[in-house]
Amino acid sequence: MFFASILSKIGAHRRYRRTLRAFTQLNDHLLEDVGISRNEIDVIARRQYGQ
Repeated sequence: MFFASILSKIGAHRRYRRTLRAFTQLNDHLLEDVGISRNEIDVIARRQYGQ
């Protein structure tokens, strides 16, 4: 059970980093199209994966 919890947290952190990387690679125009400002990227990624 403890091991599964750790693996779950590692997986969530990897998905968070992948999401963060994907959003930061978008230009400002594309971010504006989806309704996200550059300073919101980290907050959105953390909220999505429970960081």
